[in-house]
Amino acid sequence: MQKICRRTGLAGGIAALSAALAIARAPAQTQQRLLGAGLPTISLSGPCLESGNAYLRAHIRGAVRLDVDLHGGELTCEGGPRLGRGGIRMGFEGRVGPGGRRVRMVFGIDGAREGRPGRELPTNLTVIFEGEKLLFATQGDGNCTVDRLTQQRIATARHAAAAYRVVAHGFCIAPANDLSGQRRILVTTFDFAGRADFNTG
Repeated sequence: MQKICRRTGLAGGIAALSAALAIARAPAQTQQRLLGAGLPTISLSGPCLESGNAYLRAHIRGAVRLDVDLHGGELTCEGGPRLGRGGIRMGFEGRVGPGGRRVRMVFGIDGAREGRPGRELPTNLTVIFEGEKLLFATQGDGNCTVDRLTQQRIATARHAAAAYRVVAHGFCIAPANDLSGQRRILVTTFDFAGRADFNTG
């Protein structure tokens, strides 16, 4: 039963990340239509790290001013290969601020490889405020950078997919725009530790 739950959670998380990234990549008119129908309702359901030492910190300025500082059980997350584009994708979700806003941040890290450290990796960033029909996305991979990335192998059951604790620090030098292009946010710095799973078979 535990294995089934884990598989279901992983599938749900992947679906949520895929839906978020599909909206971010779609043309503006399509984005508006999709968001008009509501943001993806599937939450990231991964446990991040069983040890509880997952975290997400980010400083957001501009149209939204928010300091994100989530740890352990406050976070759900998923991670793995960046489908179709290479690199690694990491997604985090949690409630922040006095009103408990639910924020999802998805990092698409170009050039990152399974199990290997990296430096100065171009990164695409999508920030979604769930329930508010509000999404910000950078255009391309050149606006944000993961300047330090490390990966530590996590023990898993035999024949299971390889899993890693991925730790990264980075920053953005250009803003992420909302769908109308009229509002912008700048994620000045970000730090995270989460879990990435890879199918090595």
